[in-house]
Amino acid sequence: QLQASGGGLVLAGGSLKLSCAASGRTFTNVAMGWFRQAPGKERSAVALIDWRGSSRYYADSVNGRFTISRDNAKNTVTLEMNSLKLEDTAVYYCAASRSSTTTMLRADTVQYWGQGTQVTVSS
Repeated sequence: QLQASGGGLVLAGGSLKLSCAASGRTFTNVAMGWFRQAPGKERSAVALIDWRGSSRYYADSVNGRFTISRDNAKNTVTLEMNSLKLEDTAVYYCAASRSSTTTMLRADTVQYWGQGTQVTVSS
């Protein structure tokens, strides 16, 4: 089970931090990350991190503004979002998968999903 938290309403240029806690099963050797889905759009990868934290992926649209990290001892993954833009508005989903981050780019390969948390950026 993946439990996401930290979404909300923020002004453009502001910051938010999303957290995801894994529980109920063994989440070792899994890549984790965040996807987002805006109304009328497909769910797409925002930031992914492998088990060791040695491989990270960022979507071009968030690179340099978002930072993903994980704490394997606590089974958590965090997404720090800075300089938020209106176009960052979406439902953000925590995800985990026993695969590489490259494979995990495809939403249809993700094995575990969190419930989603709304992020709304206003002007």
